[in-house]
Amino acid sequence: MMKSEDIKQQGKILGFHKVGIASIQSETEAVELQEWLEKGYHAEMEWMKNPKRGKVNQCMEGVRSIISVALNYYTPHQRPEGKQYGKISRYGWGRDYHKIMKGRLKAFSAWLESQSPEIKTRYYADTGPIQDKVWAQRAGLGWIAKNSNLITREFGSWVFIGEILTNLDLKTDSPHTQHCGTCTKCISACPTGAIVEPFVVDANRCLAYHTIENRDEELPEAIVKNLGGWVAGCDVCQDVCPWNERFAVTTNIEDFHPYPHNLAPSLEDLTNLSHQEWDQRFTSSALRRIKPQMWRRNALANLKCSQDVNPDDD
Repeated sequence: MMKSEDIKQQGKILGFHKVGIASIQSETEAVELQEWLEKGYHAEMEWMKNPKRGKVNQCMEGVRSIISVALNYYTPHQRPEGKQYGKISRYGWGRDYHKIMKGRLKAFSAWLESQSPEIKTRYYADTGPIQDKVWAQRAGLGWIAKNSNLITREFGSWVFIGEILTNLDLKTDSPHTQHCGTCTKCISACPTGAIVEPFVVDANRCLAYHTIENRDEELPEAIVKNLGGWVAGCDVCQDVCPWNERFAVTTNIEDFHPYPHNLAPSLEDLTNLSHQEWDQRFTSSALRRIKPQMWRRNALANLKCSQDVNPDDD
């Protein structure tokens, strides 16, 4: 029988910053997810309704344990001041995290399966029908915060998470305890009130949802007037988190360090972004999810909002 400690050690050797293990016996009914869906808080993200998301044994036949992993992606770079610049969420500054995470998960899974022909695995890196933050908390990596992000003691919430499902029965880690306490900084700071109550985010009000997922030609007026420069995601609730302020650590993964054009993109330039420029600029980037017309829309909305707030004196 494979030892959990050996598996976690191999995960660290492969470059994961945190590795934890949970048993699927700890799975409970996804009541909170179902309530969130029934309230329509998922907006147009229909994939969140996939029934497998609440039943991990439907994701892989014979699954017994889940190995959760985390990669720290924080870098100390700061966005420049000035309303002429667009803001991009830190997660998208560098190389596409899906590629980095999947490469390491593939190697981790291959190592596991090489130990015995009876060992089976399946891995996910953010795109699978699985409650990755729930399993990360059960595996002891961190806790789900009031802004719905996973917070780790070592790196704050600046982490990407993934998981390997396996048919191995493994010794598990203790679920992580909650450490947000009475703090409500993320709730107070959200410009649109998207954190409708502790631990519950309404995507219909979320800047990150609208700048990345909303495919409409125009953004809702309530979103436009609160964009504050954001053209790709939003880090407001993470930037004010005390755990991030105190414990953010610069990543050792060079691929997560920002491409220069992602730190201070010109809003004017983005309003004229062509498909060819988009294709060249966002090669191997998670930001390819935002199509050229969406970049133009987001940039124009920010410029419009800025002009409405500070009309030309002429």
